[in-house]
Amino acid sequence: MSQPKALFLADVIEADPASKTHHDEAAAELRRLHAVNQELLEALKDTLELLEVYCGDFEEATRNQALAAIARAEGEQK
Repeated sequence: MSQPKALFLADVIEADPASKTHHDEAAAELRRLHAVNQELLEALKDTLELLEVYCGDFEEATRNQALAAIARAEGEQK
């Protein structure tokens, strides 16, 4: 599997010596977005698995996991 685009761009931006301060900030944000994206993907997989098993309600812990990942994606710290 090749490197995700967000991480590739973060590496390229960090390697560019021009406007280093802004590039460092952008690289950090790209890495944050990639990490949050991975959490959201895992929460979605867990939710879908439970929905398939129970065909309806799913565990509160899984719901809370999804809500926490969404909150982080929106910039909240939970």
